Amino acid sequence: MSHFLSPVFEAGFFESDAVRTAVIVGAVVALVAGALGVFTVMRGQSFAAEAFGDIGTTGGSGAFLAGVGLLGGFLAFCVLAAGAMELVGIQRVRGRDLATGIVLSAALGLAALFLYLDSTIHNTTGATITVLFGSIFTIPDSTVPLVAALAVVVIAILLVIHRPLLLSTISSEIATARGVPVRLVGAAYLLALAVAVALCALSIGSILSTALLIGPAAAALRLTNRPGRAILAAGLLGVTSVWLGIVLAYDSYDWPPYGNGWPVSFFVVTIVFAIYLLSGLPGWRERRRANRSGDGSADGTADRWANGAADAPMGRARG
Repeated sequence: MSHFLSPVFEAGFFESDAVRTAVIVGAVVALVAGALGVFTVMRGQSFAAEAFGDIGTTGGSGAFLAGVGLLGGFLAFCVLAAGAMELVGIQRVRGRDLATGIVLSAALGLAALFLYLDSTIHNTTGATITVLFGSIFTIPDSTVPLVAALAVVVIAILLVIHRPLLLSTISSEIATARGVPVRLVGAAYLLALAVAVALCALSIGSILSTALLIGPAAAALRLTNRPGRAILAAGLLGVTSVWLGIVLAYDSYDWPPYGNGWPVSFFVVTIVFAIYLLSGLPGWRERRRANRSGDGSADGTADRWANGAADAPMGRARG
């Protein structure tokens, strides 16, 4: 490591296998989260994403209890929750909240039992912290191929459904009139969302997973109203947040109290929050100028995009 970089990267950073694994997993997860997050924000399903993260607590604690990998537990329960929400009724807004609330309450009750058994039967006192807040430095190398495979599955689903998903996001009535199988598209999106949340939970914990999924996407949509650019921006913002979080967490081992590093998830969520706040500055200035001039164009940008996209043919929806 050069002397120039030593103030930023502590000794051993680039030689650490744990850091390399964290950097690879963090980047893959952030890119997937950015793509799914944009559609999640546009569809107003942030609560469903949060519910998947909380339900992932049940899977993670159950995985600890069974002695299997955390990712398998997160994935199994998130996918089961997606199926349950679809069966109860996730298509209408009212049905979404009802289905999410019912499934979430049942899963959290089960998570409480699993965490209790983890701490009493197996005496795994760190299980709660690891499940809820993550531990990206402890992810084994053997998990990387599975993370990559799941990421490919999510991106493949999104590539197949992104045009009808975009149209149904703008107007389910127009999508239905054009022959789009709205419920099938919604179910496929929900499955991809469940897998993405499971990956985020592995990286920064189940209770904080929504921050990586929603934060960069919400910030990106503040900066651009084009979905394709927003997906790219969300991915880049997510990767930046995770990588900076990893660097700061590694460096924090030399901060007071010495020898006790700060959690990666804290830094990632803090950086995501800061990015979201900063992303609002351009829009704030535009709204301020619009209010002074009496022009409401800044507030109507999203509406104009939505109307334009709805009027465009499906095959030429803007990306």
